[in-house]
Amino acid sequence: MNKKIDEFLSHLEIERGLSENTLLAYRADLSGFRGPLTRPAVQDHVARLLESGRRRASSVARAAAALRSFLRFLGREDLARFVMAPRKPRLLPHPLPKDQIERLIGIRAPARFPGRDRAIVELLYASGLRASELSHLRLGDLNLDAGYLRVLGKGSKERVVPMGQPAIRALRDYLQSERGDSPEEAVFLSARGTRMARESIWRVLQRRRRDSGLKGRVYPHAVRHSFATHLVENGADLRYVQEMLGHSKISTTQIYTHVDRERLKAVHRKFHPRG
Repeated sequence: MNKKIDEFLSHLEIERGLSENTLLAYRADLSGFRGPLTRPAVQDHVARLLESGRRRASSVARAAAALRSFLRFLGREDLARFVMAPRKPRLLPHPLPKDQIERLIGIRAPARFPGRDRAIVELLYASGLRASELSHLRLGDLNLDAGYLRVLGKGSKERVVPMGQPAIRALRDYLQSERGDSPEEAVFLSARGTRMARESIWRVLQRRRRDSGLKGRVYPHAVRHSFATHLVENGADLRYVQEMLGHSKISTTQIYTHVDRERLKAVHRKFHPRG
């Protein structure tokens, strides 16, 4: 179980960019679970959380959310649906402004594989991929002439996502100049010629963030948030955004309409005489 928890927390750090304090709290929450992964054990654990008078409601909600996410990470949706503790309010995503995305893509700093690194950021932003999806992207998934790629997302669900000309050009440059004729199927390769891991993709973003002088945290999911937010801000139909992100429920995608409303409210406050 501890090994699975380590893998889950690594996933949260790389994909979601969670802070060290949050990861420590999640580890403590999950370490409190005892027993086999069965429905009675899960329900008993949740009951103990709810009956504990020593924990604040927000702590109970966090512990339940941690367990629910962990079970889904393990592919145990059948058990996750029995974690019925109150949910924490969903936090709005924090997309990067368009000018920061441009700086992240356009920075030209010393790197061993500058073409590869630029193509990674271009594709993350162009298609809204998760780091794990980018890591597992294969040459056969690309159709550069038609301008789209195939993605195998969560639950082994395949989707087709378009990509713009800047991403296509960056991919062509990388494939022709740096990648070579390696027999490896993965699109993005490490220095050893093997498929890049999620952690390596995360490090590429950290390096480019540092070199471009950007402040704050930049991680793959922030670029994914930026992809979706900028589409919604510019009038994209939410159903199409849902399809491109690979969300199974439209309610998951609707959070980006809230982000857009917050932007509109900020504009109103700034420019309206009685804002």
